[in-house]
Amino acid sequence: MSSRKVAVLGTRYADLGIEEEILGPLDVSLVLGDGGSASEILAVAADAEVVLAGSRPRFDAAVLAGLGCRGIVRYGIGVDTIDLAAATSRGIAVARVSDYGTEAVAFHAVATAMALFRRLPEADAALRGGAWGVAGVRPLHLPSASIAGVVGYGRIGRQAAHYLRGLGFTVLAHDEYVEVPEGDGVRSASLDEVLSTGDVVTLHAPGDPSGRALLGPQELGRMKEGSVLVNTSRGSLVDLPALLAALAAGRPRFAALDVFPAEPVDTSVFEPVADRVLLTPHMAWYTEESEADMRRKAAAEAARLLRGEPLREPVV
Repeated sequence: MSSRKVAVLGTRYADLGIEEEILGPLDVSLVLGDGGSASEILAVAADAEVVLAGSRPRFDAAVLAGLGCRGIVRYGIGVDTIDLAAATSRGIAVARVSDYGTEAVAFHAVATAMALFRRLPEADAALRGGAWGVAGVRPLHLPSASIAGVVGYGRIGRQAAHYLRGLGFTVLAHDEYVEVPEGDGVRSASLDEVLSTGDVVTLHAPGDPSGRALLGPQELGRMKEGSVLVNTSRGSLVDLPALLAALAAGRPRFAALDVFPAEPVDTSVFEPVADRVLLTPHMAWYTEESEADMRRKAAAEAARLLRGEPLREPVV
């Protein structure tokens, strides 16, 4: 067995075939661990040269002090599970994979938005309860008579806008950091205009480092009556108690949420507005194809660490 070791922590993959294909030629051993606690991380990864980490393992200063690795590569985008200052002080590189799942997340956002825009969960519940006809789901509107707002116009936001335009929506986009390109068929707008005119509003913005919500009571109160809000980006973007109150008031009328301030989420908080929400378990990123792409890119980053090459997407 090779003396070089790569630890894979906090994943639920059926096998490590993708990682073995990319890292095998470097003569390393892959070791698998749950990484649910500091002791579990160190038991598996203390002598690893590189750590590939899912979202569960937490690398605080004490854990990092017990590692002898060159670097940690996150399977995914977020690095809030890693004490970056401590990693920097110890010379431990941190990298991530941010450019995977673009199509999957945008598709999930639009799919859940359309389910609520068409009021399909309500129609299903009404039919199962013995109702018939359209009286219980009025009013319904065509996409061509409606406005969709996209908040955050990076890769995923742009893909969501493309899908929404294809369905016939007039699309407005707001981004504080990225200019909306001319020729996309999308009009740049203020956040206030997006919220107040959007029949569908989908969030694809990064979270504020301070944890401040992008949509609090005032912003939610400006949303169009009867509208649909979708969040597949960061749970911290929406003030959850404010959203529950806003849903009860009908501004927005519906919300599709795939991310939450704390995960796994306590779904009991949604019981008062259960007929107004569509909840999914942080799955927007997932398809077989997007998962494989993420794993290939993470393993390739680990290979660069092992070879001493510049990282593709370093955070530290």
